[in-house]
Amino acid sequence: MDVIVIETPQLGDRSYLVHDGAVALVIDPQRDTDRVENTARAAGVTITHVAETHLHNDYVTGGFELARVHGAKYLVNAADPVTFEREPVTDGQVIQVGNLSVTVVATPGHTHTHVSYIVSDGTDEAVFSGGSLLFGSVGRTDLVAASDTVGLTHDQYASVRRLVHEAEHDAALFPTHGFGSFCSSGPATGAGASTIGEQITANHALTDADEEHFVRDLIANLTAYPSYYAHMAPANTQGPGPANLQVPESLDAVELTRRLAEGEWVVDLRNRVAFSSNHLQGAVSFEYGNGSNFTTYLGWVLPWNEQLTLVGDRADVEDAIRDLSRIGIDSPDAAIGTEPHALAPDAPVASYPRVGWDGLLMGRAEADVLLDTRRIDEFAASHLLGAVNVPLHELLSRMGEIPAGKIWVHCGSGYRAGVAASLLQRAGRDVVHVDGNFDQAAAAGLTLAELTV
Repeated sequence: MDVIVIETPQLGDRSYLVHDGAVALVIDPQRDTDRVENTARAAGVTITHVAETHLHNDYVTGGFELARVHGAKYLVNAADPVTFEREPVTDGQVIQVGNLSVTVVATPGHTHTHVSYIVSDGTDEAVFSGGSLLFGSVGRTDLVAASDTVGLTHDQYASVRRLVHEAEHDAALFPTHGFGSFCSSGPATGAGASTIGEQITANHALTDADEEHFVRDLIANLTAYPSYYAHMAPANTQGPGPANLQVPESLDAVELTRRLAEGEWVVDLRNRVAFSSNHLQGAVSFEYGNGSNFTTYLGWVLPWNEQLTLVGDRADVEDAIRDLSRIGIDSPDAAIGTEPHALAPDAPVASYPRVGWDGLLMGRAEADVLLDTRRIDEFAASHLLGAVNVPLHELLSRMGEIPAGKIWVHCGSGYRAGVAASLLQRAGRDVVHVDGNFDQAAAAGLTLAELTV
């Protein structure tokens, strides 16, 4: 048995191709299935089965399309309310994939109908746990409905215990979430590899003998998650079609200028340093960079299902289109180029100051606003004296709550503050982007608020 990991670091997830040298099972594939097909081709195997551990909340699946194209059996829980034909699976069922035996284990908790798969070649075992048992923790339990969270957390506690009981002690563990995904909860480690035996001694869901304590503690530490998650499971019940990864023809200057003037969402993919110094007026900054923040925050911050125009070099636009397709944002338009004036000579340009912590310390007047755009849990843990907290993902709806005056905006690393600064300027506010790591603020001389317990 060979397990090939297909990473999607932009969303903090993994997919898997498991094969016996001839035929393969694919587990939890993302929308851009060409990566899976290239992996299978390189391994010299045929995809005969595709399996979902659950109806995903953080991405649009590629499972339906992959199975359709390859004539593969599509393994989906019989209890999932899908509208397409699939191979319905139930708890305890064993499916043969070439020389591999695949056992279905019901593991509700992350969702009501979540399943895991134990795969064996007769010698070795591998456990594919989706959003159930992660490295160091479990999948979050609050994505279905607030009224279901307590019950699902109890289910999660029981499910991971059943899963480790069903599997061999030395079985390799392969979760889908836990590598930066907001589908994780608690102290997920993001480690590269683990086994069932390691998790029995190291995972708090398995070491905490008090179920009620585990439930209270997990729920108390759940943080905000992206609003676009609400659209993922409904899309996945429909059997999503293929991703369109083609880069569209670049918009001409007249059309780009019109879109800016009419307030459409024009997304500048350049780094935040370049954006702050010179950008098309009305554009917003979502630095692509290595992609680690781009998709999550764009999908979380901007209004859902509105036309986007991506502006940047061709490589960044191409990568952004691929990444956005994974969360169901299809067919954005594009303007290829990195020089604002060259892209739209008749459109006005803008800029704003960008400083570090020393610049904030020396430059901020007493009447100026200090805006912290981190999540409320980050703010509660530590924040600067006098800061106002409006999380980035709430900024558009709470713009009117920000006091009058010049706004010095910061976050934890500079990325979210860069997005926020562009949105604030777009709304007509006088803004300064404080681009620095929050854990260096005190050393720079900024005063932290005293926290009360």
